[in-house]
Formats: sequence, structure tokens, C-alpha cells
Amino acid sequence: MKISILALAIVAGLAGCTAIPEIEPIPGSITYGGRPTTSLTKAPPGSTLRHMLKDEYGRPAEETYIIQPDRSLRLVRREQLTNSR
Repeated sequence: MKISILALAIVAGLAGCTAIPEIEPIPGSITYGGRPTTSLTKAPPGSTLRHMLKDEYGRPAEETYIIQPDRSLRLVRREQLTNSR
């Protein structure tokens, strides 16, 4: 009985942890200004979506989103790309 209560407390504590830090959307991000007006209906939750844009300094960047169970997008990564010539 004590072990099950301890296990339940550990699970509840871990459920509150956020493994991926929040990244704020910037102008040009899909989620900038709130939720996008269209939803992704064919992509399964948990799949990723990449988006190319220019960052706030005009440099090329790539963002990665994860499709959530409610079909919303969560921004999980933004990387500045280098111009290789």
C-alpha cells in the first residue's frame, strides 16, 4: 500500500515536469499571434513539422513544431541557418 502511494506521488510529480522549454514565436512563425487558422487533420499527433523563415534579424532560420493531441502546434526548436557558398 505504501509503495503504491509512493509510486503515485512520483508519477504525479513527473507529470508536472516540462521536458521541452517554451520557445516564443517570432514574426513569421506559424504560431505567431496565436493559433493558426487552419488545422492539420491528416498528420498524426506527435509528428513533426518544419518551417523555414527569416528570424528577427533577417537571417534564415528553421523552426520545428510537434503536433499535439488537440491538433495544435507546439514550437520546440528554432535554429539559425548559415549561408554556405
